[in-house]
Amino acid sequence: MAAGVDLAIDPALLVLHRESVRPEWIDYNGHMNVAYYLLAFDHATDALLDHLGLDEAYRKETGGSTFAVETHITYQQEVGEGDPLIFASQLLGHDSKRLHYMHFMYHETDGFLAATSEWLSLHIDINKRRVSEMPASIQARCAEVMAAQAGLPTPAEAGRRVELRSR
Repeated sequence: MAAGVDLAIDPALLVLHRESVRPEWIDYNGHMNVAYYLLAFDHATDALLDHLGLDEAYRKETGGSTFAVETHITYQQEVGEGDPLIFASQLLGHDSKRLHYMHFMYHETDGFLAATSEWLSLHIDINKRRVSEMPASIQARCAEVMAAQAGLPTPAEAGRRVELRSR
């Protein structure tokens, strides 16, 4: 990180993913295109799922996986080609079949929040293509993460909806 920049990521958040903005992600406005925000957040999701034990080995061994059923991105400040990004993740809730989580995308050297992404994912039995319960071990791992993040506030961006408010 650049000297003097204080990247204020709460230590309770999970920092599991970093990447830089690739040249092919830049659009005609000279900044990162919206489609690639989702891709970058998907990479952060893969890192979070791996951390929870829902990794490739789990998928191969059990036939279980997750499907995203809803996601919402907020764009806070633009990023450009080559900008280093760091992602922090918060597990907002879970039950036996669902995961609700949020990712925060920061510019790693300048320290600003670039975007957020809220997700709801379902645990799926891939062989049946149906929602299924997560094993107790995965639910316990989720509970551990929730306990470690219990002091975090609900992010202002969580639960938002798109609407045009009259003034």
